[in-house]
Amino acid sequence: MSGETSLPTLLRSMTPRLNPGVYVFCSIESLKQLGDIEPLGSFREREGLTVIISQAQAQQLSLKTDYIAAWLTLEVHSALSAVGLTAAFANALAEHGISCNVIAGYYHDHIFVDASQGQQALAVLQQLSRQAATQE
Repeated sequence: MSGETSLPTLLRSMTPRLNPGVYVFCSIESLKQLGDIEPLGSFREREGLTVIISQAQAQQLSLKTDYIAAWLTLEVHSALSAVGLTAAFANALAEHGISCNVIAGYYHDHIFVDASQGQQALAVLQQLSRQAATQE
């Protein structure tokens, strides 16, 4: 399996990045509803297909949205089997009143927070990484 599994290494080298733009989670019946738009992510649930797309794309398609998010990426290549990383950053964000929705990609963890808290979330994650680096 590829990717880092050591929690101390993951925390000190997570290198959070705030991606440009604002994103929304929408529930649709089929990818066909998106036309030529490729979603950033998707997940099939019993109730429908959740897709993550830009807010502008959702508006263009007149899709219902109720959560406008900023998207952060942890640049460290974390193994899918790594233990504790999600808990560590979710707890750090929660301590600052920031909820997060997490998508684990093959290489990186992606965190969606309320769009108004994107910069604050970035600062919290950077601080968490600095703290982990000083604990060695």
